[in-house]
Amino acid sequence: MWNYILPLYHEKFYFVALWFLAYSVMGWVVESIYISICNKKITNRGYIKGPICPIYGFGGTLIHAILQRFAGNYYVIFFVGALLATTVEYVTARIMIRVFGCVWWDYTNKPFNYKGILCLESTIGWGLYCVMDMMFLKNAIFFAIGKLPFTIGKAIVVFALLYYFSDFILTTKKNRNGEIELEENSVMQFK
Repeated sequence: MWNYILPLYHEKFYFVALWFLAYSVMGWVVESIYISICNKKITNRGYIKGPICPIYGFGGTLIHAILQRFAGNYYVIFFVGALLATTVEYVTARIMIRVFGCVWWDYTNKPFNYKGILCLESTIGWGLYCVMDMMFLKNAIFFAIGKLPFTIGKAIVVFALLYYFSDFILTTKKNRNGEIELEENSVMQFK
């Protein structure tokens, strides 16, 4: 039945979808904890209601695929990873500005920032994250995905992607209708 809903029989798509979801959820968890500490209150850093930040899913999956060829060379991984992740952050910001008129982060108070959408602190953080990912995080993710029964993995992918897209559409509609109040300290307006 699942094969008729989404062609998940293709093994590559299956694993990439699970990597995307794993990086998206982990990014949401880390960022929500960090921002909650900074704000001194619980803060959901995702655009949608659920625990997912797709920028981390796209970035983590793309960067991992590119950095694989540098496995073991952690200086190169740091610099190339920092550059790639900062590029993903910049492109995402430009798309968000064009589509939503705002960005869900604001680095204007950080030193060495570029228009509030990039900053040196985050670029260094991305490089360190890439090194940490290549040293041990990716192995834990791949191990967990490898242990997951295929039928359960397909169900997770189908459910998570359907949930994400429906929540994204609903949240976008509410946002355009002005029904969502954006947090002043974590969103930079461009309208």
